[in-house]
Parts: sequence; C-alpha cells; structure tokens
Amino acid sequence: MSKRSVCVRVPKIHVEKAIILANKLKVVNRELEIQRDKDFVYIPLIHQPSGSELETFKKRVPDCEFLTYVFPEGKKRVKTFVELLEDKFPPHLLASLPRAIDFVGDIAIIEVPPELDARKSVIGEAVLKAHKNVRAVLAKAGAVSGTYRLREFSIIAGEPKTETIHKEYGCQYYVDLAKAYFSPRLSYEHNRVASLVKEGETVVDLFAGVGPFAILIAKTHENVKVYAVDVNPHAVEFLKKNVRLNRVEGKVYPILGDAKQIVEQRLSGVADRVVMNLPEKAVEFVDAACEAIKPTGGIVYFYSFVNASDSLENITRRFVDAVKESGREVEKILFSRFVRATAPYEWQAVLDAKIC
Repeated sequence: MSKRSVCVRVPKIHVEKAIILANKLKVVNRELEIQRDKDFVYIPLIHQPSGSELETFKKRVPDCEFLTYVFPEGKKRVKTFVELLEDKFPPHLLASLPRAIDFVGDIAIIEVPPELDARKSVIGEAVLKAHKNVRAVLAKAGAVSGTYRLREFSIIAGEPKTETIHKEYGCQYYVDLAKAYFSPRLSYEHNRVASLVKEGETVVDLFAGVGPFAILIAKTHENVKVYAVDVNPHAVEFLKKNVRLNRVEGKVYPILGDAKQIVEQRLSGVADRVVMNLPEKAVEFVDAACEAIKPTGGIVYFYSFVNASDSLENITRRFVDAVKESGREVEKILFSRFVRATAPYEWQAVLDAKIC
C-alpha cells in the first residue's frame, strides 16, 4: 500500500543532518518508509511544518524543500514491553521498569525491582506480547550463589518452565536455568576464546557448565581435544546431551568432579589452554590451572569480578601472585578487558595470560 504525504526533500549529502533534526522536532512519520532517488532523499512527515519548524529546517539543512510525495507504508514496528505498559503504569513506576532482558532460548529473564513486585505478572505479559518467540518469562528472585552457581527464579508469565534450547554461534545447548548456570551475556567471550584456539591443541575448561566454551571450540576446529570439567552433576548431564546434539563426540570429554581433584588425578600437564570462568572463586583455582598447563607453557583465560574500589591492575597483580605461589610464572598478559556489568559498580573482567 502507498500513501501520499507531506515530506522534506534533501540532497543526499545532508540526509543524516535532516533525519536527526526531524527526529528532534518529532515530525517524522514512522508509518511510511523513507525514499531515495539518484540525488535526493524524501523524509515523510506527520504534518506540514509550522513557521518555526520551517525556519529551523532552512537554517540547519541546506537546499531542503517541502512537498508531497508518494510513500510505501512501512512495516509496523513492534512496541517494546515498556511502551506497552505506558498507559497502565503511572510515570514514577514506568521509570522503575527494567530495560535489560536476557534471552535464553525461548525464555526471557528480567529483574523486577521491589516497588514493581505486585505488578510483575503484568510486566511478564507485556514481555510476551512484545517478543513473540518467548514462551516463558522469569524474574530473578535472588543472586547467583552456591557451589553450583545457581539463581532462583519466579515464573511471571507464559509456560511454567526453566528448560529450553539456546542457540549461539551455530551451536545449540540444552539449558535448565534452575539446575545449571548459563549466561547469554558471555556469548562474545565464548566466540573470542574459541577463535584463539589452534588446531591440534588440548584445552581444559575447568568450570564448563553446559558447555558453551568447550562445544564452540570443538565445533569450530577439526583437530582439538577439550576436557570439560564441572562439579554440578546436572550441568554435566546437559553437557553430555549437548556434545551429542552438536556432534562433537571424540573432541569434548565431559568430566564430573572438583576441578582441583580432576586436574591432579587426570589432567596434569596436558593443556595448551585453560578456561577459568568462575569469577567468584577463580583465584582459588589458579594452582589447578597452572598444573593443567603443559610444562612448556600455555594460555590461561582467567575471569574475575571487579568492583568500583578495585581495578584491572589489582586483579592482574593478584593473579600473577597466585601463579607464582603455584610455582609457575606469568610470561605476559596478552589481553585484558571488562566483559560485562554484573551489578551496580561491579563488572566481570578477563585476563588472557601466557604461563611459562
């Protein structure tokens, strides 16, 4: 369907300036698609600009003209869950709505502040309406805690489930959020580390969970061996299923047990690389990582939490000291960065360290 509308025609070299100004003046007709020809861009407007608006356009956008033009109707934009709640919540509660949503498979996870607790089911229904592929909405009901790094959730909309299949970088993972730790916010790290592994190498993943590091490494390399260790029996069961699902049998070896004990008993001196994604306690396992690394040396990917009173330099110093205590040395810090915010004034950081 097409529709005739008033518009502003601008030379292509000035289009960015015109769109920014039209948005600032709130005159863009978002139901119609912007059009282009050889020399000009046509921006549909919701009304004929007023005298002050015309003056502002003429002053800031050279060679602009106002005319009518035929525009195809654009695709209707799906409203965000916040927009869906604008007429249901008073302004002070709208300001408290969470903006961040994590998606794991067909499950959405949000953090509902205490002042909105009584309305969490309404929020959950809005999330379902805004995201058609979502089947269940979970609200965080506590922090990640315990040996298995689990979080409590309450189901606030949709199906009563915590299990799903999550897709990431061409891999699929069976996940049960109530039984095994998984964070979609680490997808970039999963891919970054996998891309650094070389053919023929052996990797030890000390806290493998359901396998996002181990399986992606195996999936993207022909000749690798990944020992995937976790102390959570539920996580290891999902890991085994994910090995089969992604057809990486013979490359990923799931192992149930405490990382230190497993390294001492089975994995001493085998690894070219060690992944240490246990930011709460990783420093306590540096000795195990150093023991797993080959006598000739290798790379450790060390994840830790950093708060506002701390720094990457302090984390690096503590890591270097822990490596020395284990009888090895840090030859070089190859890379470091903040990975993601995990709480107010707290971040997860990573160090890539060459151990000799």
